[in-house]
Amino acid sequence: MTTSVTSRETITLTSPVRIGWVGVGVMGAPLCEHLLHAGYELKVHTRTKAKAEGLLQQGAQWVETLAEMAAETDVVCSMVGFPNDVRHIYLSREGLLANARPGQAFVDFTTSEPSLAREIAERAQEQQAFALDAPVSGGDVGAKQGTLSIMVGGDLSAFEALQPILSIFGKVLVHHGPAGSGQHAKLCNQITIAGTMIGVCEALLYAHQAGLNGEKLLASIRQGAAGCWTLDHLAPKMLQRDFAPGFFVEHFIKDMGIALVEANRMGLLLSGLAVVHKLYQAVQAQGYGRSGTHALLLALESLSPMHLAVTQDTTSSSS
Repeated sequence: MTTSVTSRETITLTSPVRIGWVGVGVMGAPLCEHLLHAGYELKVHTRTKAKAEGLLQQGAQWVETLAEMAAETDVVCSMVGFPNDVRHIYLSREGLLANARPGQAFVDFTTSEPSLAREIAERAQEQQAFALDAPVSGGDVGAKQGTLSIMVGGDLSAFEALQPILSIFGKVLVHHGPAGSGQHAKLCNQITIAGTMIGVCEALLYAHQAGLNGEKLLASIRQGAAGCWTLDHLAPKMLQRDFAPGFFVEHFIKDMGIALVEANRMGLLLSGLAVVHKLYQAVQAQGYGRSGTHALLLALESLSPMHLAVTQDTTSSSS
């Protein structure tokens, strides 16, 4: 089957579609697994081959260089850590776009800089290829369950042609506009999460000091107006003092920093985000940069100072 959409150039996906993936971390690895389970031929590349061993055992193929990745695939996806990583992957002399072919598609799922997304899309267009910025939300839970929200910027025809692939692990797919728009939408997501996270952490600290049971509190407020993803998925981990990452503190600091730079460029003062950004920098300074974002609780505890140690209730939450 061939999917062909006419635009300034044409994106053509001929079955079987060969997919490449760069970066197989906490989020990338489960997304690759979804593609393998869907029957796609998948080639992977990461800085450390050992990280890809689990995928190689499931049928993925290892590719040594980015040039080989571009040459041997029809669609290349990436999910890495920082804008500098994205820039190297796409724009370096040995990178993907230096070896791109007409009609080829590139999708970057990394949360990165809108200006960089535009630069990548322009370079791809010069090669008569397509590049979408498509950051995601839903954390490691959404990645494993295949229920991510994917925010896309770039050529609309490319987005439409790639929807069958994106829908394998994306429950909500929204095209926001030209290149960089997906990144702007994701930054809005991160601004929202920053405010939500500090609210949840401070609520748990307040409950502890007031003598409330944390488990009962969550049962009471998560179904009301305060209900949110953070209460459902991360607050229980805070009560258990489980700060394993679904999304790294250091990556969240990067995202908030990008949002603050963009806000300044647009003449916006995001004072709430600035406060949370500084608190997360304190978390990182305490040595928790590779912990989950809910480790914000640790910085807030040190300010009080206090230590949240909730005893899990063994009785009914309605008692």
